[in-house]
Amino acid sequence: MNTPNLHLYVLAAPLLTAFAVNLLGRVSRTWIGPLVLGALTFSAGGALMTLLHVLREGAFRYTIGNWQPPLGIELVVDPLSALMLLLVSAVALLATSSALKSVAHELPGREHLFFTLYMILIAGLLGLVLTGDAFNLYVLLEITAITTYGLIAMGSGRAALSSFNYIIMGSIGACFYLLGVGYLYILTGTLNMADIAQILPGLDAPAAIATAFAFLMVGLWVKMGLFPLHVWLPNAYSQAPTGAGAMIAPLMTKVTIYLMIRVMFSIFSPDYTFLAHAGIQAGIVWAASLAIMCASGLALAQRNLRRMLTYILVAEVAYMVGGVWLANGTGITGAILHIVNDAMMTLCLFLAAAAIIYRTGSLEFDRLNGLYRRMPVTMAAFTVGAFSMIGVPPTCGFFSKWYLILGAVRAGHPEFVTALLISSLINAVLFFRIIELAYFQPASDLSRSEPQQAGEAPLLMLSPLLLSAVALVAIGLGSGPLIENIIRLAMPPGFAP
Repeated sequence: MNTPNLHLYVLAAPLLTAFAVNLLGRVSRTWIGPLVLGALTFSAGGALMTLLHVLREGAFRYTIGNWQPPLGIELVVDPLSALMLLLVSAVALLATSSALKSVAHELPGREHLFFTLYMILIAGLLGLVLTGDAFNLYVLLEITAITTYGLIAMGSGRAALSSFNYIIMGSIGACFYLLGVGYLYILTGTLNMADIAQILPGLDAPAAIATAFAFLMVGLWVKMGLFPLHVWLPNAYSQAPTGAGAMIAPLMTKVTIYLMIRVMFSIFSPDYTFLAHAGIQAGIVWAASLAIMCASGLALAQRNLRRMLTYILVAEVAYMVGGVWLANGTGITGAILHIVNDAMMTLCLFLAAAAIIYRTGSLEFDRLNGLYRRMPVTMAAFTVGAFSMIGVPPTCGFFSKWYLILGAVRAGHPEFVTALLISSLINAVLFFRIIELAYFQPASDLSRSEPQQAGEAPLLMLSPLLLSAVALVAIGLGSGPLIENIIRLAMPPGFAP
């Protein structure tokens, strides 16, 4: 297999598997597990080989169907997109292993429908990190959004209403992004990101360019759930089926932050983004600081574990947005590193939540008593995820937060440093409250009519949880080589870590 074409197979595998799952899964659900795990294992292995090829040979561009840009769609495979390709495929593989059990438990008879949407969503995310075409990015955003709407709506209770609210906000975000693309097309006559970047500096239309930039940014901020544009996210992510939440929560916001970085540096330039909008740049850092504080405060008010995690996720989005807009190499390095770290931290915590709800049937705080005695392995992995989210070394969360804080100090933004430190303290309060309930409080009375409430979750759910917990420490210890060998290559020219 030709390595420069391998990224296409990485992208195609989950898409083709979605059709196979829909057809064969109707006949027998025993087909579903081997199909989805086989395809995602192939994609993860292919993504790793693609990243190694890029690091060895350098970035390259690939034209679909041999239609040269700007007429054809171009895929960009560079260190950052290759890193994201591996992150998406690896997180999806681990989340899917757990989802197979939880979906069979929560959605019996509908597994083939769930995993059809699930695999299309993964294919859309893989496409988003590769595309070099601004309109193709919009199409893929909508593919991922539509499949996410369907997955969330398959949940119980008020999940359908949460999905509808997500549709409204997602459509607003998509409209803003599409308007920005329309302005750029009118100005440049092309949709290829590289072509747009070459044409924009020679145009004498500052108001139109600024309008396009603003529309693109607001659209992506709505899509990623940046506070106060987050109102759809907590209900949507907490009420989705457990198997969907464990994959959507770690990936959707992180991929959208990656897209924001792409728009800022691949369509526009760092000089235009930061120098032409110096006052706005400082304002966005202030807004991100406020968002961190507010979202962390809202997390304190929650009495359900998964809902608490969603508000922490909203705060983490502001971490990365603020880090990028610090406008220095250290802050951008911290933001990119935190994309990787937060995806793995969120995966670990949501997988732990999936295992807990599988056994206890609830994530309400009053049902967590005594979990360290009943589910010691699950709670040990949860503790590692919690420590990483707080920022305790040597877990990976410490190192990205260190770069964000250092970047804020160098940029002269003490408000962002303060927000990061207070948020970490609030995370400590949140997670030690869970640890206190689960370790020190006596176990809740369990109904003998519900035998699934005793003991650890099945191995298919426990294995990816343990792997993700180990990865948090491994990535933390490997942060130096990760930054030096990959993230440094992905930085905009003139921005040193």
